[in-house]
This record gives sequence, C-alpha cells and structure tokens, in this order.
Amino acid sequence: MSRLHVVSGKGGTGKTTVAAALALALAAEGKRTLLVEVEGRQGIAQLFETEALPYEERKIAVAPGGGEVFALAIDAERALLDYLQMFYKLGSAGRALRKLGAIDFATTIAPGLRDVLLTGKACEAVRRKDRTGRFVYDHVVMDAPPTGRITRFLNVNDEVAGLARIGPIHNQAQAVMRVLKSPETAVHFVTLLEEMPVQETCDGIAELRAAGLPVGGVVINMVRPEILDASAVEAAANGQRAAVAQALSHSLERTGFGGARNPGLAEQLVDPLLAEAREHIERLALEHRGRAGIAELGLPTYELDLLGDGVDLAGLYRMARELRKQGVAR
Repeated sequence: MSRLHVVSGKGGTGKTTVAAALALALAAEGKRTLLVEVEGRQGIAQLFETEALPYEERKIAVAPGGGEVFALAIDAERALLDYLQMFYKLGSAGRALRKLGAIDFATTIAPGLRDVLLTGKACEAVRRKDRTGRFVYDHVVMDAPPTGRITRFLNVNDEVAGLARIGPIHNQAQAVMRVLKSPETAVHFVTLLEEMPVQETCDGIAELRAAGLPVGGVVINMVRPEILDASAVEAAANGQRAAVAQALSHSLERTGFGGARNPGLAEQLVDPLLAEAREHIERLALEHRGRAGIAELGLPTYELDLLGDGVDLAGLYRMARELRKQGVAR
C-alpha cells in the first residue's frame, strides 16, 4: 500500500501550501505522488499556476530527480456517482438523480456520507496497483479540512454508523478506516508560532489520539527570523535608552547617514526603535512558549521560514527542499 499523508491545520496557517510542498518533497528522486484536494477551493491549482483541477488525476509538476506530482480535486457529487455505478450499476439513472438534485440533497443531509466519499476516493488511490502489480503512487497527500473538523472527517466509521450498519456504505467505511488507521498513514498538522494555532494543534492531536487515528508530525510554518542579538534584546527590554542610542549612532555613522550630516538623527529614532524592539521581544517570548508546547507533544517537528514576497512556484520548490533537508521524506 502507498503511504497516505493527511495535512490539516487551523485556517490561515498555510495548510494547502504545506501540503503542496510536502507532495513535491515526497516526489523527489523518481517517486510518484498524488496530491488530493477535498474542499473545492482549487487552492492547489493556484499554487502550481495551472488551470482548475478536474475530477481526474493530472500531472501538475516534476520534482527534483525526475519524480512526478499528480493532483486531483475530489467532488462529493461525482464521487457519489462513481459509488452508485460501482455498487448499484445505476449508470444513466445516477446522472438523472444528479440533475434532480438528489445527490446534493443526500450528501448535504448526511455529512458523514460526504466524508466517506471524499476520503474513500483518496484511499482508493492509496490501494491502487498497475498491471505489473506495483502501487501506482508511492505517496498520496491529502489537503484535508481544518483542525477543528479533522477528527470527524477522518473518523468516517462512526460518522456513518447511524446511516448504514450493513451493506455497501458500511463496507466502504470499514475499508476506508482500515487505510486511515494503518501504519502507512500519518496525519500532519500545520501551525504558526501563535497562541491559537498552537492550542488548536494540541487539541487536534489529542482528539486524533483519542480516536485511535495515526498522528504524523508538526510543521511550523511562516517562521520569522530573530533580528536582535541577545545584548540588544536585553538593552531594549530594560529600556536602556542611552545604550541603544549609542549603538544606533555608531551604525548610522558607518552607513553614512549619521554624524555631522544628520545631527540628532539617532536620538529621533531611539524611541520608535525601542517600541519596535519591545514588540519584537514580546513576539519572541510568545514563539518560545509555542515551541515549548509543540515540543511537549513528542512528535517530529519541521520549520519553514516566512517567504516575505508570498509563495510563488519557486517558493513552493524552496519549501519542498527545506522539508526534505529536515528529513520529512524518511
């Protein structure tokens, strides 16, 4: 069976971006990866600067070393049509049901059914083999729903228990759960070094563990550099105005902006810079607390720097290289 990597995270943490970078990282050196989107936002297509993904697997990128990344946008209605054809051979009758709105009605009133269809399509790709008996993909990466919904989304067996206790739907849910709870599956969380994302990550991991679902690692995204050295931090923290003014004056002179050309410039800049430094110190303290909380989880942790100009295709490849360097593919 291929390896399944489920990527979740609080909204705004860059979950989809990290899932895309992970797919690239895992596809390096000749591997084949399928990147699956289940939320219908077409975020993957935007990241790879390609047209909207259809309901079919399509190659969207070549990884370093000749590996390939394929992508698929799963639509619950189309997945249900496949399901009806597979188990009930409805064919054109199934398409008629879609025109009548029956399929959308069914997946809306039974969200557990929708989740079975979405996860089931990804799990099918995990198990699929080619004519030679080899698995089609080495890795399947799922850009999953946010942290607050991830356990319900993956725990499909419980979600459909009230819908069907026997029959094809029940059997499908059982097959999905066998994949999701296998040693070849890992659920990764994306977070920022901020209070709410870190807390949601800790809560989400606790829920997954309670449900018996496999947890992978934590990706700390958009990490900003520490721009002050220890002595500057101490001076700013203690409000040592004179020390900061002197250091600033020397710096301005070296750059040609201080001294006799701009007398008093250092003094004018001291208070605003002290305020900025204090804010920076508060952020560092918050980030250190966040790192400590994540460390207590006892999981593999990876860090990705903040890309100041946003994430373009080159930035995505850069993130993938960094994930590989930190051992995410092992």
